[in-house]
Amino acid sequence: MSADDYYSILEVPRNASIDEIKKAYRRLALKYHPDRNPGNKEAEEKFKKINEAYAVLSDPEKRKAYDQFGSAAFQQGGGFQWSGDFSGFGNFEDIFEDIFGAFFGGSRSKRSTRGRDLIYDLEIEFEEAIKGATKTITLRSNEVCSACGGSGAKSHSSIVTCDECRGRGQISISQGFFSITRTCPKCGGSGRIVKEICSKCRGSGFEASTRTVKVNIPAGVESGQRLKISGEGESGSSGRRGDLYINISVKPHPIFKRVGDDIISDVTIPYSVAVLGGEISVQTVDGQVYLKIPPSTPSGKILRLRGKGAFSLESRRRGDHLAQIQIFVPKKVSDKYRELLLKLSELEKEEHKEEGFFDKFKSFFK
Repeated sequence: MSADDYYSILEVPRNASIDEIKKAYRRLALKYHPDRNPGNKEAEEKFKKINEAYAVLSDPEKRKAYDQFGSAAFQQGGGFQWSGDFSGFGNFEDIFEDIFGAFFGGSRSKRSTRGRDLIYDLEIEFEEAIKGATKTITLRSNEVCSACGGSGAKSHSSIVTCDECRGRGQISISQGFFSITRTCPKCGGSGRIVKEICSKCRGSGFEASTRTVKVNIPAGVESGQRLKISGEGESGSSGRRGDLYINISVKPHPIFKRVGDDIISDVTIPYSVAVLGGEISVQTVDGQVYLKIPPSTPSGKILRLRGKGAFSLESRRRGDHLAQIQIFVPKKVSDKYRELLLKLSELEKEEHKEEGFFDKFKSFFK
């Protein structure tokens, strides 16, 4: 993970807006792109750092963590690793359409714009995290306008061919022997102009809408993990959606506690069972199961119920349920209970007397 200042890399102040960050990124990415600097290792490294900085500063959550903790917030696998793959960065790839258009004469058509990614915080029950579940969530996002179909025009006749680029979506500028092709500034690359805008979406082509999405929670998920649902983000200009990211939060359980793939709980047993042994019923996420208590079981001992824990997301194997034994001590006792305890106390005193000082001294060296 680079220890460089991301704001310095993008040449923007720390209070820069997202638009300022995007503008700086476009300018620097064009300048240091490998296609413009063939064989220049220094430019290639600079290009990688520019992308690393943009990947963090363009994401509100990552930027907040970076501002608070610096690059340490992304260490141990949490940082940006350059692989040349721009998927998963939402508008990041849209910016690169501008760059490649400048290099190869393409145009960034509004019809191909990808929708924004969405993030949803979902709280689930402890048992749902252990066993998996299907949840239905409600999202409010921008969808293609139902009145104009995303055109932004009042009617089909309101759309005319752009007179600047003549419908090509791009214009060419000649400078000596060179010709540079760029996106048409008048129509934004769409090749058309809207004379009368749609009254419902005011020409944007989108409207705020509410929809439901089913989320499959895998068995074994933990708090802090993020699920990705491809194609369930906001709709793009042509319906090409972004992705939906689900941040998982698991409610604490009154009895169970998860430790890795194991589940631990306190199990209280009577003194007589702790001394003599026996069989008791234990509550697990699968329901009541029977557990054998060996004779002379001390308080605090952990007994294991195999395969009754949580599923591992990696191996799909299941952990164990750990029953931590606690000896039951009553706060109030009946007269009969007290009488029996007194007799037991006398019996314990007698048994201890049978072993004298020298017997204990000899047993120490055995």
